[in-house]
Order: sequence, then C-alpha cells, then structure tokens
Amino acid sequence: MVKQRAIWAFLVLMIVFFSVMSSNFLSVRNLLNVVKQVSIYGIASVGMTYVILLGGIDLATGSIISFINILAAYFMVNLGWHPAAAIVLSLVASTFIGFLNGIVIAQIKMPALIVTFASQTIFAGLAYIICNGTPISRFPESFLVLGQGYVGPVPVPVILMVVCFAVGAFILIKTYFGRYFYALGGNEEAAELSGIHVKKVKCLVYSLSGLFAGIAGLVMLARANTGQPNAGVGYEFDVITCVVLGGVSVNGGSGKISNVIAGVLIIGVLSNGMVLLNVSSYMQMVIKGIILLLAVGSDCIQQQNLLKAK
Repeated sequence: MVKQRAIWAFLVLMIVFFSVMSSNFLSVRNLLNVVKQVSIYGIASVGMTYVILLGGIDLATGSIISFINILAAYFMVNLGWHPAAAIVLSLVASTFIGFLNGIVIAQIKMPALIVTFASQTIFAGLAYIICNGTPISRFPESFLVLGQGYVGPVPVPVILMVVCFAVGAFILIKTYFGRYFYALGGNEEAAELSGIHVKKVKCLVYSLSGLFAGIAGLVMLARANTGQPNAGVGYEFDVITCVVLGGVSVNGGSGKISNVIAGVLIIGVLSNGMVLLNVSSYMQMVIKGIILLLAVGSDCIQQQNLLKAK
C-alpha cells in the first residue's frame, strides 16, 4: 500500500515541479497533448502488464507496433481495403504474432528474452520488406478518427486507452484468467500442480500482449497519418518502464493495472516536461534509463526484504 501511494505521490510532485518550471505545462492544450501522447504507451502497457506479471518480458512490442503500422497502411492504400477490414485483419495478425511467441516460450521453454528479441528482429525486417522502406500515407478519413478524432473535448485515443485499461483491470480482477496470471507469476510449479494449464495461460498472455500492441500501432498510424517501418522503435523500452514504474514486480506475481496508469502518466509527464524545458533527446534517454534502473532496483530490494522477513 505504501509503494502504491508513493507512485501517485511521485506523479503529483512531478506535475508540481514542471508547473513551476514551465508556465505552459498546465495549459489545457498541453495537458491534452500529454494524454494523447501517453495513449499509445497506455494501450500497449496493458498487455505488457500481463507478461511481466508472469515474470516474463516482451521485447517484440515495438516491432509489432511498427509492423501493424505498415500492414494496416498497406491494406488500406495499396490493396484498397475498407478500414474496418484492415483493422480486423491487422489485429488478428498482431495477436497471432503474440501467440507464436507464447507457444515457442511455453512448448520449447526457450527464454522469453531470446524469443521476443528474435521476434522483434524478424517483424522489424518484415515491416521494411512490405513497404520497401518507404512510408505509406493517404488513409480514409474514417480511419483517422482513431488517432485524431474527438468525442466532445476528449480525444478518441484517450477514450481507447481508458477502455483498454478498464478491460485489462476487469480481466485481472474479475476473471479466473487473472487469478491464473498471478498464480503463475508467484510460483509456476505450484500453479501447475494445482491444475492450471501453464502452457495455455502463457500462450494467452503473449497473445494478449500482441493484441494490445496491435491496437497501439493502429492508434499511432491514425494519429501520424503515415505508416513508418520504424514507427515503434524503442517503444518496448518505454512500455516496460511504465509497467515497472507502476509497481508490477519484474519477478512476477504482484501488480495492479490501476498503478500502471500512474506509471504511464509519469512517463508522459516526464517526457513532455523535459521537452518544455529543452532537455536534449540524448539526456532524456539517460534520465529514462536511470528511472527504469531505480524502479527495478527498488522492486528487487523489496523482494529481498520480504524473503528476509519470512
């Protein structure tokens, strides 16, 4: 409980700090820009939360975002498909990529780090092959609503992020699948002995990670109005940082979607605040790396203290 409150307290302190340092930070326009920017992280972080709850990792998230950027764009522009058909087939593809990662990890028992890194490399290359390294643009207006539309004053990407968080929390709290995720992350061997089909659960988790990464990729595509083969490069790092900052243990078995929301907002506020203060992109990378290191280090120290207490 103390750690959960600390996450939100840190977010408030960051908001206060950047509000003092920049007069533009608390403007309505800038705050809307912050929540629109974090929507992509937020959507992808739901699937990553499940993966890390299992004690796993998914380095393919960024490449899935890039691949779906190009795949959906290719369907709509090069093949002339209706946006609805392109969206559905793109999400099927992203879910299938996650499923392939999950089945290799579960059946062959290869390390998730290696499997998802290989997948990252493969689909990053496929994105370039599909478009020949050339951006794809000129999408139907009906598709652009996903990234640029508003419902009243609220941007559509923010609504989609909220829906994904709500669905993600529902799965964890109200379904037996959510209990299985925690059980596997806590003790995989004990979970298997209790009758949980570990391999199926792993396939499900990585499939969901692919699905949410695919949704994030579509939102990014609609927002940018151009499909780029490198659109998602590095996004897996930011998404992992959001989840770990949100208190999800890298050792698996503990964490909540509600706190991941705080982690997402922290990264969004930090990125936006540093831009307003003219912090160089290189220094931003250093700062984000330090924050990830501190978050993981804090979790490891907490786990060690719990073991000593037992």
